[in-house]
Amino acid sequence: MILEVALLTVREGMNEKFETAFREASSIISSMRGYISHELRPCIEDQHRYALLVQWQTLEDHTVGFRQSPEYQQWRQLLHHFYDPFPTVEHYGPSLI
Repeated sequence: MILEVALLTVREGMNEKFETAFREASSIISSMRGYISHELRPCIEDQHRYALLVQWQTLEDHTVGFRQSPEYQQWRQLLHHFYDPFPTVEHYGPSLI
């Protein structure tokens, strides 16, 4: 299992629209091959930041299967205009404990 971690900073005044768009986009990502689960968590210290945590079966399920799919273009169209700056995405391996 791979954990994708993206810290998202949403443009000021766009939180409500972002959260609505993310609910719609959730059906896109959850339909992808290798998808296990995802969470979007709001930051307590900064109301414009969120942590997106997505579990995938393999790294390629995210980097190839999702990112190179037509569905990703829909995801991108729904969400990418909310971010400033554009998020950095990292991938983590299985838990050590």
